Amino acid sequence: MRVVLRITILFLLPLLAISQEIQLFEQFNGRFDYLAIGNTLNQFENNLDNSFCEILPESSAELFLDSNQTAVAAYLFWAGSGIADTEVILNGETISAQEQYTVSFNSSSGELEYFSCFADITELLQLQGNTNYSFSGLDISEALSTNPGYCNTRTNFAGWSIYVIYEDLNLPLNQVSLFQGLEIINTNVTEKTIELDNINVLDNFGAKIGFLAWEGDDALNFGESLSINDNILSNPPLNLSDNAFNGTNSFTNSTEFYNADLDVYDIQDNISIGDTSATIKLTTGDFDSGGNFRADLIILNNIITVLNSQLPDATIVVDQVREECNSNSLIIDYAVYNINSTDVLPAGTPIAFYLDGILVAQAQTNANIPIGGSESGTIEITISEFDTSIVNLLVIVDDEGSGMGIVNETNEVNNETALSIEIPSSEPTIDLPPLPGCDDGFDMTAFNLTTALETISDEFDVNEANFYLSEQDAIQLNNPILNPANFINQLSPQKIYIRIPYSPCYQLFRFELVVENCPPTIPDGFSPNDDGYNDWFNIQGLYDIFDQHKLLIYNRYGTLIFEGNNSLKWYGRSNRGLNDQGELVPVGTYFYVLHLNDPNYSSLTGWVYLNY
Repeated sequence: MRVVLRITILFLLPLLAISQEIQLFEQFNGRFDYLAIGNTLNQFENNLDNSFCEILPESSAELFLDSNQTAVAAYLFWAGSGIADTEVILNGETISAQEQYTVSFNSSSGELEYFSCFADITELLQLQGNTNYSFSGLDISEALSTNPGYCNTRTNFAGWSIYVIYEDLNLPLNQVSLFQGLEIINTNVTEKTIELDNINVLDNFGAKIGFLAWEGDDALNFGESLSINDNILSNPPLNLSDNAFNGTNSFTNSTEFYNADLDVYDIQDNISIGDTSATIKLTTGDFDSGGNFRADLIILNNIITVLNSQLPDATIVVDQVREECNSNSLIIDYAVYNINSTDVLPAGTPIAFYLDGILVAQAQTNANIPIGGSESGTIEITISEFDTSIVNLLVIVDDEGSGMGIVNETNEVNNETALSIEIPSSEPTIDLPPLPGCDDGFDMTAFNLTTALETISDEFDVNEANFYLSEQDAIQLNNPILNPANFINQLSPQKIYIRIPYSPCYQLFRFELVVENCPPTIPDGFSPNDDGYNDWFNIQGLYDIFDQHKLLIYNRYGTLIFEGNNSLKWYGRSNRGLNDQGELVPVGTYFYVLHLNDPNYSSLTGWVYLNY
């Protein structure tokens, strides 16, 4: 598995000439190491005489990876005198610079500029593999021909190198850190100190450091040194302690890498377990036998370290934030990863959750997370104290809630993830006109609730409407009314709620069911003959509706023969008068007076025909 921490890349369109101090560019944690190939484009070491002032059109170098070594990254560097040539050719493929650096030297011949370019060629190298790599197309002829200062000071140079990071499962767990930029020392600036951060030394066995530098001369070894943590480095007989930059290639043991250095040093004894940084120092300049101050011009392009490191690296990703409409909580699904690592991430690694900078919740990992592994989690966060519709969520792993962590990691600055969250909320509930219905008895009737949808604006999709008995049920989608077309009310008046999906949330509507006493329907006659059909004076919409009514029945002579109420219906028998109480009355027409005792209605009168 490729485990990479990308710290910085500047893709400049168009590319601008910049200078940059050496700094961490990319880091690999796992069973990784590196090798480098390259070649000069100088014919000879250019400080010996002025016999040439041009570069070679091409040069080549052979790449050989063992069968158990798999290239995971490859970077091409090229450099030279003058203004950067940002397009070159490698094995017939045009390569464009993705980044370039420049430095300058205030020489006796005036201001002189030098450049370095960089390109990621991982895909090309993985495709072509072990082969001869031929580099061409680098053109600095205009700079050399128009500014004689380069050749007068014998700082006319050009060259190239490919760095290959590879994985080998037989290796220990290493941390490979590539630092790049462009730094210069010369007669004007004779010393340069570079601090390398973001390294972690768990075991210094096999530790090494490599350099790519330009314009070093073997014959100029005046006060020249390269040191790490105040320990001068050497690799005799190739690189002596007083002549580190001398046109050599440690990978091929070549001393003919003219005006360039591609070197690697064992630093097992120069770095200590527990170190998290290293100090690199370059020096040049001293007096020759004639009392003249002389110095080499050295341009440092990159530094690479390979250190044994067994550390986890906690990162966190928010997979999903579930926001309920009009809710005071967020449900956050997250995952903690241990990808860029060389050791397990221990259980109990703390996680802190911040909203608008305020700590609102804490969690921790539940189990040890292996190298390359992850663990998912879910947490609910209350947001009721925030009165804005947008909140900023910050989640930090390896944070105890105070900004402090408890786990040493390969990278301490990639522990957080942030995003803005919009809390969805609906508009206030819209009131609809009440829905009336005629009382079928005991203040109850059957309503067709869907008729209320006719009063809702066309901007809402009423086909998605659902009906509820309470606002809480409508919000929580609980207990919808299953048959709204035939709903029997329970109260009068009774509130009904409608919920319709409406971006970004939903819309609630509210209306009342109002049961009314509608005018009763009085029949023209009835036949109390006990045949089970029309056996009593059945006034529709009266009983258990106008429950305080009084019904008076008179015969044709004006004599009151029956008095009824909500509990006493007229079955054609008399209950008033002196004669025949309880007896069926004769066939005939009878006069009724119906006192509804309702302030909305007057008494009703009329004739009813009784027949057997």
